Amino acid sequence: MRVLFASLASVGHTYPLIPLAIAARDAGHEVHFAAGADVHPPLAANGLRPFRPADSFYEVYAEDLEPELARLRPDLVVHEWGLPGAAVAAARAGIPGIWHGFGRAIPEGIGLESPTGNTEAPGRPHVDICPPSLQDKDFLATEHRIVLRPVPFSTPAALPTWSGRHDSKPLIYLTLGTAFGTAELLTVAIEGLAGLDARVVVAAGRVGPEQLGEVPDNVIVRAWVPQAQLLPYVDVVVHHGGSGTTLGALTVGAPQLFLPQGADQFANADAVSAAGAGLRLLADEVSADAVAEQVRKLLPQAGPAGHRDAAGAIAEEIAAMPSPDEVARRLPEYTERG
Repeated sequence: MRVLFASLASVGHTYPLIPLAIAARDAGHEVHFAAGADVHPPLAANGLRPFRPADSFYEVYAEDLEPELARLRPDLVVHEWGLPGAAVAAARAGIPGIWHGFGRAIPEGIGLESPTGNTEAPGRPHVDICPPSLQDKDFLATEHRIVLRPVPFSTPAALPTWSGRHDSKPLIYLTLGTAFGTAELLTVAIEGLAGLDARVVVAAGRVGPEQLGEVPDNVIVRAWVPQAQLLPYVDVVVHHGGSGTTLGALTVGAPQLFLPQGADQFANADAVSAAGAGLRLLADEVSADAVAEQVRKLLPQAGPAGHRDAAGAIAEEIAAMPSPDEVARRLPEYTERG
């Protein structure tokens, strides 16, 4: 079977699809991946045959993909929630398609079209990687879902020197993602975390590490950190609330402090906080002291176990969800042309 995956050319939109694409490849299917060139290296490294439709860089429109569908003639198109053009192109070509989610159902007003309201490609199933206890209840009740365990993915690399070692001090991971971070917010968060009896690893993302100046000895700053490799060692995650980091932290049962900035981050912060697995600080609440106070509540042996227990319960829920290999074996079921 030939399967075409398609995504926006960003880490947050491409990486959630990679585990299923790899599993489909391992199941013996021929896999191709349509996306802008910025995300081609990890796709190529995993044998996923990336290509850039037409002259697309970030977005892929239906008109970009239609000639490629005629060329490849895939049996199935798996298109992520941020790429309605791929759904439309597949529907016009009469090719079965599956939406692939990256977290909770897309909330209104974040600049992305809701896939559940797409009138040109209605009735298509959704690969849902959000644990049901956190998913939007209307989405759970009304959509055809293919449940898939979220599997953190990042390009393999060496971890910072001491971040992967178990020692007496807890490990805090700080990231504001690749699109929303600012030097001002990172500096405030680092100041608060540095005063705790813990080690801190910072992924600076779009902020150059040099913009943060000198940091204390218990803080390591890197432009980029292999998040999937780091998470199993982490005790607390402080972050912006992006879906990838939110779900990644939950897979290892790490409680989270959210500093939401935009997009779906506020909805993620609300859902995890309501579940008891994290805390949040809004922009007008953020200070070094506030960050330290909230994280202190989440550290092991430093506060009530409720947040850690709630995060651990969600981790168990995630572990019980079907694996990418299980879902990949079922993909031929979705190739019936309507």
